[in-house]
Amino acid sequence: MLALPPRPKLYVLVLLDQFRPDYLDSAPLTPGGFRHLMEKGAYFPDCRNLASTFPASSIATLATGAWPAQHGIVADTWYDRSIRKPVPANDEALLATTLAAQVAAADLRARVSVVSLDALQGALFAGTSDARQFWMDDAGQFATLSDPPPDWLTAFNSQRSLASFHDAKWWALNARTGAPPLRTLTFLPERPKEFLRLYRSSPFALTAQFEMAAELIVRDKLGLGNTLDFLCILTGSTGLLGYETGARHPLMQQMTLHLDQKLETLLNLLTKSLGEKGFNLVLTAAHGAPPEPPTELRDRMAVKGEGLARAVDRNLSTSGDGRVEKYLYPFLYLDAAGFRDPEPIRVAAGRAALEIPAVANYYTAGGACSVQDEWKRRLRNSFHPTRSGDVMLSYQAEYVEEFGEGRGISYGSLYSYDVRVPLFFYGPQFRPAVIETPVESVDLAPTLARAMGVPAPSSSMGRVLGEAFAP
Repeated sequence: MLALPPRPKLYVLVLLDQFRPDYLDSAPLTPGGFRHLMEKGAYFPDCRNLASTFPASSIATLATGAWPAQHGIVADTWYDRSIRKPVPANDEALLATTLAAQVAAADLRARVSVVSLDALQGALFAGTSDARQFWMDDAGQFATLSDPPPDWLTAFNSQRSLASFHDAKWWALNARTGAPPLRTLTFLPERPKEFLRLYRSSPFALTAQFEMAAELIVRDKLGLGNTLDFLCILTGSTGLLGYETGARHPLMQQMTLHLDQKLETLLNLLTKSLGEKGFNLVLTAAHGAPPEPPTELRDRMAVKGEGLARAVDRNLSTSGDGRVEKYLYPFLYLDAAGFRDPEPIRVAAGRAALEIPAVANYYTAGGACSVQDEWKRRLRNSFHPTRSGDVMLSYQAEYVEEFGEGRGISYGSLYSYDVRVPLFFYGPQFRPAVIETPVESVDLAPTLARAMGVPAPSSSMGRVLGEAFAP
């Protein structure tokens, strides 16, 4: 067993929704943000989420140290055959315990707090009602289920009216005088949801989340008591922006620069409040993102799910091999009534799907797979026997699901641009090092559990990253 340095009282986990390691390679970073973590912490530039990379799936994987095959959150939405309807991912659907739940259970005095942009994602990461959860509601205010809510929350919210951001300009950092804004958060009274989408995918919402976390640190004196404090800041703005623009848009670089500044401010606050050895900070991302398909290639690279399902259904019905009941990317749910063994029907559906140029691979509920290498493991990690239906499909590289808007991307693929994220461990328990050896996202929860001295989550599949710890 590792003999670790003394534990600080505060652990902070910054979990970015969508963030690729290459964002850090070309950005002009400040000395005190990401660059400080690179130089003073244990930095893994190649942390791999070797399963489907939907936001909900990836957050659950980081929270539980398990793959979707174990924790059951196979996508943001899946099809429930019992009610014949799609159902959204939520914390009640988790089939494994979370790190936050382990911390709360190990010490009844421990304070676990989650600050998120989205209520469902925050609850999913927490996995326990013992965690205090704060999220941004549709009015741009932070809400909580805590009863009573903190006495300072009303005053904090009153200083941040969403109306003050109507038609706000998003300027490039250090923009030259007279330069046009990168984006205007246009507000139209008849289209309030469009403005809310622009706001939540902007640096303004990102700033609000970090300010909320800072307020929580200061008001609750996190890390200054005799109990263990665990704070997770689960940002969502990068993920929402990525949905719209893809990975390579200039706005993503600007968002990286804003993140860098917020991280520097957070580190300065923690150091001033607790000292350099008074806290540990861990940072990673749930998943990456593909580039947006070029306009001239979008008709080919943006897959229309209904058309795919009809093509597979025609193939099956022609040969008498069942029908397609539902296709909800990336899962085919088949109607194989009257067949004693549905597996041949699943294989037939997978092979029919491969005849569509956009489809690269398939995996069935019976374990049949069109590939027998590392990709099979990624598909198997992603597949839950009930929720994933009969067949999981994987599209060709950089192909996306078309949602009917004629622009944007989808998440959830198994390719490196979605799978690879950065991982940082910073603080007195960790050593300065750049460790190029690939690690896996399921390693985060057991490593943090080891650092905090609590049991790993119940279905944890990862290993403790001993190479990150200080000798």
